[in-house]
Amino acid sequence: MSSMLFEDTYLTIKEPSLGLFKDRRSKFSGYAFPVFNEEEIKVCIANLKKQHLSATHHCYAFRLGANKLVYRANDDGEPSNTAGKPILGQIQSKDLTNILIVVVRYFGGTLLGVGGLINAYRLAAAAAIQNAEIIELKVYDVYKINFDYLQINNVMKIIKDEALKIVSQDFELSCCLSFSVRKSNSNKVYDAMSKINGMEIKYIKTI
Repeated sequence: MSSMLFEDTYLTIKEPSLGLFKDRRSKFSGYAFPVFNEEEIKVCIANLKKQHLSATHHCYAFRLGANKLVYRANDDGEPSNTAGKPILGQIQSKDLTNILIVVVRYFGGTLLGVGGLINAYRLAAAAAIQNAEIIELKVYDVYKINFDYLQINNVMKIIKDEALKIVSQDFELSCCLSFSVRKSNSNKVYDAMSKINGMEIKYIKTI
């Protein structure tokens, strides 16, 4: 596999899933969610806390972005690195991103010790992933272009030839259009658009 392919696709889960693990009457419920930003993460965690008011801990880890650079682990009062880190370890071991896993613990009355906790949180997270459908998504760059109406045929030819997806368009006052292009094809399309006379092209975001 080329490195281009890795930048161009990523693995995540299709829909929420649940995995359970029990140890000495302590119950660990692993909830996995596909998420795309930290706002969604806050909502998922808040909803779980409402559903499980009497739970002792809501420990979680997440990773965001096709480049996998945004990630966090939270022990929620468990001994340091016994909960969030093992959950994150499971996300990393399956090379997943745009995923949140929250493990909700109900204490069963017996202390599990550091090793027991690490094992429990790891296995609850692993079970949630195992019960999820893992999918591969493509990475797209979004650009916005402004151009002269006389160039519309040239622009539309590139959009058709390269099978670009139009995100939005406004041809009323000036010609303004946003499109998404698969990341591996991004430089080629950018160069082709830039050669059009009077073209303004601006990178917006990667999705």
